[in-house]
Amino acid sequence: MTRPQSTVLTARPALLSSELDDLGVTFHDGTATLRVWSAHASTVELLLFDDVDLDWITDTIPLLPADGGVWQVTTAALRPGVRYALRVDGPHGPGQTFNPRTLLLDPYSKGLVAAGFENWRSVVVDESFDWGGVAKPAVPLDQTVIYEAHLKGLSKRHPLIPPALHGTYAGLAHPAMIDHLLTLGVTSVELLPVHAFATEPRLLQLGLANYWGYNTLNFFTPQAAYATAASRAAGPDAVLREFKGMVRLLHEAGLEVLLDVVYNHTAEEALGGPRTSLRGIDNRSYYRQHDDGAYIDVTGCGNSLNTATPAAARLVLDSLRYWANDLQIDGFRFDLAATLGRDEHHTFTPEHPLLRAIADDPQLAGVKKIAEPWDVGMGGWQTGNFGEGWHEWNDRYRDRIRNFWLSDVDYARRAAGAPVGIGGFATRLAGSSNTFSTERGPLASINFITAHDGFTLRDLVSYDVKHNLGNGEQNRDGADTNRSFNHGAEGPTDDQAVLATRRRAMRNLLGTLLLSAGIPMITAGDEFGRSQRGNNNAYCHDSALTWMPWDHAPWQQDLFAHVQRLIALRRENPALRPIRFAHETEVVPSASVIDWYDENGETMSIERWTNPAHRTMQYVAASTPEREAFNRILLVVHGNERPVEVTLPTIEGVTRYVSLWSSVDERPSDEETVYVPGDVFELPDTSMRLFRAE
Repeated sequence: MTRPQSTVLTARPALLSSELDDLGVTFHDGTATLRVWSAHASTVELLLFDDVDLDWITDTIPLLPADGGVWQVTTAALRPGVRYALRVDGPHGPGQTFNPRTLLLDPYSKGLVAAGFENWRSVVVDESFDWGGVAKPAVPLDQTVIYEAHLKGLSKRHPLIPPALHGTYAGLAHPAMIDHLLTLGVTSVELLPVHAFATEPRLLQLGLANYWGYNTLNFFTPQAAYATAASRAAGPDAVLREFKGMVRLLHEAGLEVLLDVVYNHTAEEALGGPRTSLRGIDNRSYYRQHDDGAYIDVTGCGNSLNTATPAAARLVLDSLRYWANDLQIDGFRFDLAATLGRDEHHTFTPEHPLLRAIADDPQLAGVKKIAEPWDVGMGGWQTGNFGEGWHEWNDRYRDRIRNFWLSDVDYARRAAGAPVGIGGFATRLAGSSNTFSTERGPLASINFITAHDGFTLRDLVSYDVKHNLGNGEQNRDGADTNRSFNHGAEGPTDDQAVLATRRRAMRNLLGTLLLSAGIPMITAGDEFGRSQRGNNNAYCHDSALTWMPWDHAPWQQDLFAHVQRLIALRRENPALRPIRFAHETEVVPSASVIDWYDENGETMSIERWTNPAHRTMQYVAASTPEREAFNRILLVVHGNERPVEVTLPTIEGVTRYVSLWSSVDERPSDEETVYVPGDVFELPDTSMRLFRAE
């Protein structure tokens, strides 16, 4: 759909104007230049501080206006290790919050040090680092398997990692952690926010912390708390080196590093909240607001970055360039990305110059760009509407797959029948062609069942309702609609039948995820069935509730083996990971030609697709290879709690079916049983089985 575009952003040069080049500190000719953008400031000052006493101002240097709202100064006083801040004054009126006494962070500073509560100093850093010739892994999109993880929580309790490295950048790069990732088979680690962030005062008053990190303080600085104590003591240079060292070691192992980035809002919260940087530099320009200065909050976090302002959009683009090139990051997941695509009328448009610049920028070529395609504002739900070059979290996939395996089954137990047939499930399994255009193809979809927010996989099959009292909000926070099913008991139980059904439900969900067309994302811990005791919004718990446990029961080891097998099967069978959608009458390279059969081996009828009484299908996908050998698979899906006899279909060119995986097995079988077309086998309730068709 075409929407009216911003008059501010109709021309890309406003965002890419040379007047906005080289903001922050740059070095040249034995000296340094600091450039700061503020369209409404009347004065801007650079303050230098003592290395130890961060309240002691050692020098004050005025910045002079340059072109395009930029203020700048060239001085030899800015050198690596120097602590500095800004002071900005300007007019008073609606939307203006200048205060010449407030010490502010340079938005482009690459190092920070704390100077007290809600008080920081920017630091000039030494960015030198030896990458040792290690290149980015450049994992092809169709072979990508994303592993979403919290940097601290991943290694905090790992028994093979030295305690000094627990929960740190170095801990993630430890051989024990790399071995886990490689053994599992994932290709790309997606880290929850590692940009410098702060905990909200409200949480501090409750004795809690912002654990997830979606409260960004600065877009260029790594979170210092995730560095080792030794690096923190050595200062921002060492923190930055530890981060780069982590990336280099993961790249050496062939693993990509993706970052979850929060550009939609900042830690300055609503008006009256902290004034640490953008609010004091040019509140009117950097944040979305009405004419009277009241904020337009489309993020639910108090403020929204106004990317209709070219300098604000450029701040985001420059940050991405820095992380992708200087720090060698392989991709980004954009939190509440719809906010970034709103014009000066606060309306989302996929042609927003920032969204197009991110997709098309030569400095970001080959970088994976993943949108969380919604926010909480009007018109904020935009799944499928981002343009070419973008991948999107597919919430429609998540909801349909959860419904099929969980809430539909729950409904059937109560009403003696499921509410819907299998057609919607099949569409999601085959790549969500009803959501993503032919030009973008199935790889536009980031498929997921769980993520950091919401139930873990184990909790999804163990709880009907959220249990968030520990968050201090009387259980009001977190989603109320989870499409979960506890299978007969809420939370922990000793009922062996319930536990067995839950385990099979987890295998069905993981099997669907890893055998679907699109790019799969696994949440860290789901491979072992990690629980958060029913908390579906554990953003404020930095504790054993959210840290990865590494002591696993036998059933958890079995579940890990299933995930490991499924990832390997995905890698070995290109029919499971098409790059393009097939066409009914034309041969499309790197697609999968799909045929659908019912449990009797007959072509699926329209009535069968929609009939809630028929929730069994056979999905045959045959590749149209460009670089790999021809491949064909058969996946049998059975979605109700009654056993069913399945007759394998007769297909031209297929003489046998080799069994590769079944969700019925508690532990994946190594036996590749061979069947021929027309053979009949029985599937128990709610289960899947994968074959290679030869």
